[in-house]
Amino acid sequence: MQINTCNGFYCDNFQPNSNQKPKMWTENWSGWFQSFGGRKPHRPVEDIAFAVARFYEKEGTFQNYYMYHGGTNFGRTAGGPYITTSYDYDAPLNEYGNVNQPKWGHLKDLHYAIQLCEPALILQAPASLKLGPMQEGHVYTDESDTCAAFLANIDSESDATVTFRGKSYHLPAWSVSILPDCKEVVFNTAQVNVQSLRWTTDTGSGDEEVDTQKSFMTLSETPWEIYKEPISDRRGNSFMFGGLLEQINTTKDMSDYLWYSSILVMENLNSSQIGTSEFTLSIHDMGYATHVFVNGNYIGSGSHSGQLAFPINLNSGGNKLDLLSMTVGLQNYGAFFDTWGAGINDVVVDSNNHGTYNLSLEPWEYQVGLQGEAFQLFAEQGNSMYWTSVAEVPRNQPMIWYKTTFGAPEGNDPVVLDLESMGKGRAWVNGEDIGRYWPAYHAPLTGCSKDCPYKGPFNQDKCSTNCGQSSQSRYHVPRSWLKDGKNLLVLFEEIGGDPTQIKFLTSSISSVCAHVGETHSSTLSHWTSKDLLESIPMVNIDCGIGKFIIAIQFASYGTPKGTCGSFSNGSCHAVNSRLVVEQACNGRRTCSLAASNLFFGHDPCRNITKQLAVEAICS
Repeated sequence: MQINTCNGFYCDNFQPNSNQKPKMWTENWSGWFQSFGGRKPHRPVEDIAFAVARFYEKEGTFQNYYMYHGGTNFGRTAGGPYITTSYDYDAPLNEYGNVNQPKWGHLKDLHYAIQLCEPALILQAPASLKLGPMQEGHVYTDESDTCAAFLANIDSESDATVTFRGKSYHLPAWSVSILPDCKEVVFNTAQVNVQSLRWTTDTGSGDEEVDTQKSFMTLSETPWEIYKEPISDRRGNSFMFGGLLEQINTTKDMSDYLWYSSILVMENLNSSQIGTSEFTLSIHDMGYATHVFVNGNYIGSGSHSGQLAFPINLNSGGNKLDLLSMTVGLQNYGAFFDTWGAGINDVVVDSNNHGTYNLSLEPWEYQVGLQGEAFQLFAEQGNSMYWTSVAEVPRNQPMIWYKTTFGAPEGNDPVVLDLESMGKGRAWVNGEDIGRYWPAYHAPLTGCSKDCPYKGPFNQDKCSTNCGQSSQSRYHVPRSWLKDGKNLLVLFEEIGGDPTQIKFLTSSISSVCAHVGETHSSTLSHWTSKDLLESIPMVNIDCGIGKFIIAIQFASYGTPKGTCGSFSNGSCHAVNSRLVVEQACNGRRTCSLAASNLFFGHDPCRNITKQLAVEAICS
């Protein structure tokens, strides 16, 4: 028997095609793809928790995150087209294996709350209750005392107060409250009360900026070797064909690259026309990117399928056209995706004074892949004959292979290669293929916002960031690929970059923040299967494996303001907050702090609901 399932951002309203089948959610999209030239997608954890709670509220039986652990598509394995090597997907565990807070912690608390409901969830179908215009409840119970309830407010703008079984409950907009005993709320999807993380990037100049990595090496002083990829000189594996060939069938997907080369003979050019840009080269590119060279000179590049046009200079007599067509990941979904082609299918040169030259059916010379690929310049051994040592590293020049060595960082923190200074190409470490890089391709300047409202239905463009920035400039280098002593870095740069500005970074937590909100009145860690004990809100600080709390950057018990990295005291503040927290946490990997008058020894402001905010420095 086949079981139909649901994939998407929301599956609470999905129904199997038979009442004999379970309601299953096989892909809960925790984020979205990162593409070259695209903004960085983000899905708020409050919305994910809302979607999951609604699914189980309405008889869901199985839910799977896509992705729960982000990853990296090394080499040429990234799908596409235009998908970056980073497949982080805004997952609870990120590409480097680090915890993505608060997403990881909030979902952990969510599933613990759902697990507490398990005895009731397996009894029978829930009873549905109308609690308000856009508020509803679902109650799982039977004749016994076993009972669990979900109270939902699906209004995307306004909070609501509802009455359930004679008791009043506050429901924030676009949220679900979970009551494992049908009495006490142990979790609300809109109330995030778990730690968040900050990292620091050392720029090497003494300045610091908030980011996700820390620099341990730049390559400005390392010795470099180069190999210039031939542009017009085809060697060995080229062949001729009359007309333009489709790329994927020609390369058999053995390389991203296919050279199209032809000769355009221009007669009767007078001296005033030679070297002028009165000619236009038009190319219809089926994808996914093309570099254009005329008489060995780089003219420009185009990306995405469509018509490309370049002003060009031509000489009297023969002119060599070299078009390097590239795939950037192959189409991997959609109707008849396996029939989608790539490459160039139309080439025309025209001028007002010399008419139009359609080269599409002319003889073309083809070369599959690059000479550097054929020579395996990325390999660790056996290709030294092709490399040339240079005292001055060529910068901002197209079609150059670069090679240097670097030392591996100490410790166990994930290693990151920062290629922001480069244009477009490929990278290898110790012969292992890091993948495609394209930091020159920036996201649009528009479409981002500082605020990311979780309320209301989510789509992949709703909470985008990174406008005007490189879509991806940092690349995961697994520590298993590194060795003691010298490690080999090889790059093929297509359009021009500065390899001396490349950095190696490590990814590690520098500080941990936690903030217990005033509406959080219960703690899941105090729940038992038999009853719910009222408990004090807790702040839990965890620096991660191998890290310890060395200082308290901020601490306030009272009415603290701001967010992680910018906390400040409010009108109510216990003056001993920092001292109490330091005594409880310094020198430890983890510590737990109670947001209570008893813990801090006094009440700093009577008749005010208090909160506790802490930022701890980890090292």
